[in-house]
Amino acid sequence: MAQEKVLVTQEGLQELMKEQQHLIHVVRKEVIEDLQAARAQGDLSENADYDAARDRQARVEARIRELENMLNNIEIIDERKGGQKVVRLGTTFTILDYETNTEEKYTIVGSVEADPLNGKLSNVTPLAQALMDKKSGDEVMVNVDSPYTVKILSIE
Repeated sequence: MAQEKVLVTQEGLQELMKEQQHLIHVVRKEVIEDLQAARAQGDLSENADYDAARDRQARVEARIRELENMLNNIEIIDERKGGQKVVRLGTTFTILDYETNTEEKYTIVGSVEADPLNGKLSNVTPLAQALMDKKSGDEVMVNVDSPYTVKILSIE
């Protein structure tokens, strides 16, 4: 079965690689030290520190494997700046939300690096899907439980 591609920007790829390296070279060593210290306490059958260290080790190793899997299936989002005529993956745009009468600026990224509070909108959100392939000046209805309309003010 083919793995699903993981969509990320170049910046997102660097962050994933940085996290993986940190887990492998820093956190993994810390966990080993914690395990050794817990083992030195003696009886492992009732040793809460040992159990906690083993649990942390399992979580760290699972995240390392998850990152490895993601990195093996990465597809870089083309973020060509300037000259964009339509909204697509990697595009930064500003919208006017008619309901709140506020301007909001977002970049559409893959779900792995989505961070809406910092302007990174996942490509699978209803807003992103509604805006795909639309151009500056378009008014777009976002179909959610309480539909709302936005206007694309600019595309970078």
